[in-house]
Amino acid sequence: MRALGILNCNLLAALTFLSSVVSAQPYPSKQLTFVVPFIAGSATDQQARVIAQGITESTGIPVIIDNKVGANGFIAAQSVASSSPDGYTVLVSTNTTHAANEHLFKKLPYDPVKDFEPVTALNKGSQILIVNKNFPANNVKELIVLAKKNPGKYTFGSGSASSRLAVELFQQMAGIQLLHVPYKSSPLAINDLIAGNIDLMIVDAPNSLAQMKANNVRGLAVSGTARNPLAPELPTISEAGVPGYEMSYWTAAWVPAKTPKAIVEKLNQLMIVASKLDPAQKFYTSTGSERYTTTPDGLAKFQSLETNKWGSIIKEAKIDKE
Repeated sequence: MRALGILNCNLLAALTFLSSVVSAQPYPSKQLTFVVPFIAGSATDQQARVIAQGITESTGIPVIIDNKVGANGFIAAQSVASSSPDGYTVLVSTNTTHAANEHLFKKLPYDPVKDFEPVTALNKGSQILIVNKNFPANNVKELIVLAKKNPGKYTFGSGSASSRLAVELFQQMAGIQLLHVPYKSSPLAINDLIAGNIDLMIVDAPNSLAQMKANNVRGLAVSGTARNPLAPELPTISEAGVPGYEMSYWTAAWVPAKTPKAIVEKLNQLMIVASKLDPAQKFYTSTGSERYTTTPDGLAKFQSLETNKWGSIIKEAKIDKE
């Protein structure tokens, strides 16, 4: 019996040692997964992929993209929130899941603050007001005139909170009424815009510029405070007839709550380095978006400010919570 006890003690000691060796492995030491709430080809997906590529280039560690689409980002956010807090499952998302949703829905299956550890912001960008190429308005002022003559006649699509609320703010400030048509993702809405099933959208530049260049849609104006260098002919919406209008989108990364601080900080460094490498730089240049990175605490503060901002827009739009 004494020998058996010694054997058990030795076995326990060995297992404890092996556990300590495993836990002491440098991070990252295995494949990472970036969970994205939107479909492949969306702006968020493109951003996630170039950061993933950069991390693989700098560390040799593979990073896969898992597009968990639907429910305004609920599925992806909840999936990451409930995953192991070990730094290997990362949510790459936007103001949709982490600033707007709590004001749009009565109940979320995740808490955008309590269920996550912020890692870093990744980019900011303006959106573009695009219309079906046969739409009977050539500029913002003509669009407003048409909409005022026909309240509720013209439709706008959205595949994210950023896209929807950009139009909601436009309606508020222009004094017009449009009919909202929701989609699971922006590329799906753009397909319907091209087909003539909806009239207009305000959508991020990565999704709109290619369609403009292919002459599938027409751009009328940009949503930011400055013109997009890739479409300098387009005025800002503020310049074009709605003074003071401004709306942008942003992308950032989070991991599950209780992920160790050392891992969060290491991931922060890896993502910031990746954002400086060629794949990410080409993405920023080709989409007219701005590289924007932060410390984990910096993202937490930025997210808080943005949550208040989006809440105010939603309240002014009198959007009932779903």
